Amino acid sequence: MVNCAKIGRELPGMDAPPFPGELGDRIYENVSQQGWELWKEHQVLIINHYGLVLADPKARQFLMEQLEEFFFGADAQMPEGWTPEGTPGAGGKGGGPSQK
Repeated sequence: MVNCAKIGRELPGMDAPPFPGELGDRIYENVSQQGWELWKEHQVLIINHYGLVLADPKARQFLMEQLEEFFFGADAQMPEGWTPEGTPGAGGKGGGPSQK
C-alpha cells in the first residue's frame, strides 16, 4: 500500500518500479497502481498531441518531464471529489467532482 501522490489516498502500490533509476524508485514508493494507469492514459495523449517520436532523446526527455510533473508537480493531485474508476459510487470513469 502507498499513499498515492496522484490520487491522494492510500491504495495498492505497483509490484515493481516502472523503470530503473531514481525517478522510477520515487514513483514506485509514492504512486499507486491506479495512479500509474492514469499516467499511461495521459502519456498517450501527450505523445499524440505533440507528435512525439520516442526514438528521439529530446522527446523521451520531454515525456519524462511531463511524467514528473504529472505525479509530483504543483497541480499533481486529482481534483477534490474525484473518485478512481471502479470505486463504489464513482459513476463511471472517475473524472471531476460530482455535480450538486
